[in-house]
Amino acid sequence: MKRWGPDDIPWQNFDPALLDGDILKLVKAAAMVERNAADYTQYLKAVFRAEPAFLAVADSWGAEEVQHGDILGRYAEMADSSFSFQTRFKRFTDGYRIPLDQSDSVRGSLTGELIARCIVETGTSSLYSSLRDAVEEPVLKLICHRIAGDEFRHYKLFYSLMQKLSQRENLHLLRRVMVAARRILEADDDELSYAWYAANESAESPYDRQRCAREYAQRAFRHYRDKHAERAVNMIFKAVGLDPKGWLGAKAKAYTKRKMGALSAA
Repeated sequence: MKRWGPDDIPWQNFDPALLDGDILKLVKAAAMVERNAADYTQYLKAVFRAEPAFLAVADSWGAEEVQHGDILGRYAEMADSSFSFQTRFKRFTDGYRIPLDQSDSVRGSLTGELIARCIVETGTSSLYSSLRDAVEEPVLKLICHRIAGDEFRHYKLFYSLMQKLSQRENLHLLRRVMVAARRILEADDDELSYAWYAANESAESPYDRQRCAREYAQRAFRHYRDKHAERAVNMIFKAVGLDPKGWLGAKAKAYTKRKMGALSAA
């Protein structure tokens, strides 16, 4: 599949009259996280150092994620002339770093690592899909559409590699569920909240993780619709080996819809 790039975006079609200020804040925070994929690539290449199938695609995945950050950052600078992507990104990386001294997966197995990656791609795919459907500004709508497609393709890539490795490692269902649940809970850790802080608040403001996480969640989840929640649950269940069409899947979808509604209103 041909990789798209900044030259494929019709920047000249930007319409500031259709800009949503709260969505722009989400874009600024997302640019921080996406651009930081170079560190994640380094970590994953160390963890999968003995897996040539993964190493063959790792750099390409990382380059696409970094490109997402650069394009979102460029959009944010176009929409807000006072915003400096490089300055804000440096502030983010000065305050938040993932551990790069790991040679083994923090998930306990390679299968677990790929399940965790599937969870991340589920989150990003659903976020950008919800923004694409909510945004009226045409340039950002196209950017979100392009990124959502990439993130879903990344999910399928990690899922395919995970299926091959799971035949060898034979990770128990309960362990798979625990890995997924832990990664979902990590959405409340410092990465997203600090990205919000670094991208949107002044350097003089003290960092409050809970407040920044709440500011992010209120703006992100208000754009989720039932179809986005249902698709996210389907992807998570598939990653851990559960049937999303069963009774448990129905309960999970109902809970997710309520949870997203509560977070957006918090």
